[in-house]
Amino acid sequence: MADDLYLSIKESSTEKSPKKSSLLLRMIVLTLTMICGLYICSVCLKQIRSSSSVDEILNIEVVERLCQTPYMEAWEKPFIHFPKPKTFNRAECSCNPVRNFAILSTQRSGSGWFETLLNSHINISSNGEIFSVKVRKSNVSTILHTLDQIYNLDWLTSASKNECTAAVGLKWMLNQGLVQNHEAITDYFKRNGVSLIFLFRRNLLRRLISIQANAYDQNAKPLNGTHKSHVHSPHEAEILAKYKPVINTTLLISNLKQVEDLAAKALHYFNSTRHIVLYYEDVVKNQTKLFEVQDFLKVPRMELKSRQVKIHKGALSQQVENWDDVKKTLNGTTYESFLHDDYKL
Repeated sequence: MADDLYLSIKESSTEKSPKKSSLLLRMIVLTLTMICGLYICSVCLKQIRSSSSVDEILNIEVVERLCQTPYMEAWEKPFIHFPKPKTFNRAECSCNPVRNFAILSTQRSGSGWFETLLNSHINISSNGEIFSVKVRKSNVSTILHTLDQIYNLDWLTSASKNECTAAVGLKWMLNQGLVQNHEAITDYFKRNGVSLIFLFRRNLLRRLISIQANAYDQNAKPLNGTHKSHVHSPHEAEILAKYKPVINTTLLISNLKQVEDLAAKALHYFNSTRHIVLYYEDVVKNQTKLFEVQDFLKVPRMELKSRQVKIHKGALSQQVENWDDVKKTLNGTTYESFLHDDYKL
């Protein structure tokens, strides 16, 4: 009996020993499995991060490819841009190309009327006479900084078409820091693919009459005490046209030559840029000139309209107080043709 009990205890102790070994082995295997699992997870995370960054790069490259315009000729590519404004999002139009332009002119040459025509186009934004404000033309750095804002679509005016803009520009008078800083500005125009629209007036005598009448209006303000350089009704135009300036005939020829020389100088300075030359009289007489401008800016052709009403109409002899003196002064000179101008619109 005692022997049987001994054998039973011995068998029991020998059975427990293998179970302990098996449990320890399982724990070791489980620990190794967890370690391997953690390692594999960390490797996978690194690969995911790496692939996501690659995807971002690929996405950027895809966007850039989408913004390309392969249908354009090689010479056109420097003149197209894809602005990224800081003040708003171009949204679905972000890959629509934009062309930069500037209207270069002299005061009272029809540039205000011409600009309203351009702004009636759904895709053109011309932001007005930006550099009439003295501080903006105080030095070259200020001028170029202002141009950067305009051509990046960050200069917001009533003319801004924002995201749907296809051509953006401004009106710039030759005496507003343009000719004085022509070297730096020419370089800027070329670097930023700015196309130029020169707008001049053939009959400089008519321009001089308009300048003197406008100066009178600034002081007299016959329209209910307000000054208006441009009007939108025939009644207002009739009131302003009543004034007939007295031309200083002593300075007349030198004044005409000064404006003529300024225009010639501007054409010489900016001749190397892409440009078109227009004359106010031609645009008035021939509306197809506006199609030429739209083709020049590479925008769809549209019928352009303006609410502005012309102030001075009819024969020049009816618009100047001392017409006989003016005739005597210009007869026999290179400016005699201005006296016989049949332009009566």
